[in-house]
Amino acid sequence: MFERARRLFVAFGLAVATSVAPVASTAQAQIPYLQLTNNQPKYAAVVVDAKTGEVLYAKRADSPRYPASITKVMTLYLAFEALASGRLKLDDPVMISPRAAAQAPTKLGLRPGETLTVEQAMAAMATKSANDIAVALAEKLGGSEARFAAMMTLRAQELGMQNTRFVNASGLPDSRQISTARDIAILSRAIMRDYPQYYGLFGTKSFTFRGVAMRNHNGLLNTMPGVDGLKTGYTNASGYNVAVSAVRDNRRLITVVLGAPSTAWRNNNATQLLTTGFDVMARRDRGEKITVAQNFFEPPPQSQAMQRSIEQGDNDSEGAKITLASAAATGQASKVKIVEPSKSALRGDKDDDDGKKGSKKSAGKWAVQVGAFKSKSDAKEQLTFVTKRFSKVFDDAKGSVGKGGGKYQARFTGFNESSAKGACQALKAKRLACMVVRPA
Repeated sequence: MFERARRLFVAFGLAVATSVAPVASTAQAQIPYLQLTNNQPKYAAVVVDAKTGEVLYAKRADSPRYPASITKVMTLYLAFEALASGRLKLDDPVMISPRAAAQAPTKLGLRPGETLTVEQAMAAMATKSANDIAVALAEKLGGSEARFAAMMTLRAQELGMQNTRFVNASGLPDSRQISTARDIAILSRAIMRDYPQYYGLFGTKSFTFRGVAMRNHNGLLNTMPGVDGLKTGYTNASGYNVAVSAVRDNRRLITVVLGAPSTAWRNNNATQLLTTGFDVMARRDRGEKITVAQNFFEPPPQSQAMQRSIEQGDNDSEGAKITLASAAATGQASKVKIVEPSKSALRGDKDDDDGKKGSKKSAGKWAVQVGAFKSKSDAKEQLTFVTKRFSKVFDDAKGSVGKGGGKYQARFTGFNESSAKGACQALKAKRLACMVVRPA
């Protein structure tokens, strides 16, 4: 009784921690646009600070979704729990039943009566996402998969996953098995908090069984520095899912993306959400009071080549950029009317940062960045597009493409502080990406 009360208390505390509402922002954060999320009805996402549980970004985070193979994170959570309590040992045998052997791929393909160890079973689930092994382990721990699924749902509720129900241990299609992006983030946070000694399993890049090497389905382990887990998932009904965690500068973030239309789209979106989240945390460390706002805006028009590369899942093209909304600390930013600055503003006739009209102290040294791309040609194309659409704002400015942070940055130079900010306001008023760059 005491143990159950303790769990419920912890679950309540965790649920409160993960439901923190975002505060207003005085700075913008940028996320490269992949496709309009409104065109992806299955899409849902959340970004969470793993330490505090603060939700930095949420999009349909509480909408019911099919978790697919991310389900196995909960199956492994209960296995870790059994190991910690001594009810299970790493070298215990796990027998494959006829029911387990009959599961649909992905699976190891063991025959009924064959066995593997608990340690091998967990590795097969975390890397290969083996459905047959998930069922076999569930039967070992729960007696039957149905009973184990009930245990999964109960534990989910205790952890604060209020909108989750499990009916199987693998994540294979079943319309009754639902969760949400927020609930999966809660589970991800719980597993690394409660069982850090086993969390490294999710970062295993390959698993060798009976001489056959099988790579982890989570490609982000190889493409984004700092990523060390957790799990991907896919069914026709769910779309492409991922729960991923990464560490940068001693900060850990958790991002969940559900219902993506392709692996490349999912991985790119998760990468950019993490990148933006880390940028927000870094700015906070420097004393800025910002967070990621909660709504996407439409991107600028894209060339046919860029659109085609996005639809094909081309990882070499980020596509055009959008901004996550910025708001004044008072929360009244939406009431401010934004107008395009005149050419006189671009020439530095406005007050600059020393407050003197016409001062040349920093005139011409400020820049406006309108995108960062993996392709130089895309960066040049963005410069051309912005120049044509905003000739009044950028006609007197100099456009250039430079390499920074591994990307091609499209920038306009020749501004003072006030004119650079005004130019960015003009772009953001039209829902285009923009970032003011201080003089070096």
